[in-house]
Amino acid sequence: MKKHHYNIKTVWTGNEGTGTKNYKTYNRNHSINGEGKYTEILGSSDPAFLGDKTRYNPEDLFLSSISSCHMLWYLHLCATNNIIITSYKDNATGCMEESPNGNGKFTSVTLNPLITITNSSDKEKAMALHEKANEMCFIANSCNFKIKHKATILIE
Repeated sequence: MKKHHYNIKTVWTGNEGTGTKNYKTYNRNHSINGEGKYTEILGSSDPAFLGDKTRYNPEDLFLSSISSCHMLWYLHLCATNNIIITSYKDNATGCMEESPNGNGKFTSVTLNPLITITNSSDKEKAMALHEKANEMCFIANSCNFKIKHKATILIE
């Protein structure tokens, strides 16, 4: 089995002089960067957990990872099956449930890709490839819940 290794640098940038002296007042802002990456990601926590709503939170990035992994596998499968995709947009949604003790987990994710293809005869096959993309997606295979797909395919 091939192994792939990844490294990310996460730096807390929210120390405003008093550190984490008070739970309600310390800043959750941080930056995420990887070696050789062009831009850093500005992160925080979800506003429900006192974060900055203008920055990406871990839950956003988790959902984005599922959506982009599925898209990349789907594009690969369409290319190798001679289905020409000219547009792919996904409005992914997810639900995280928080327990009374404060821990939580994602319980559902739904991908809602809107895809444009060039040939109407490929529509059925293009739709079926979502299942195969889900089987191949590394991130989906790492989740402990089923990822739903509600794709819409348009003909160019």
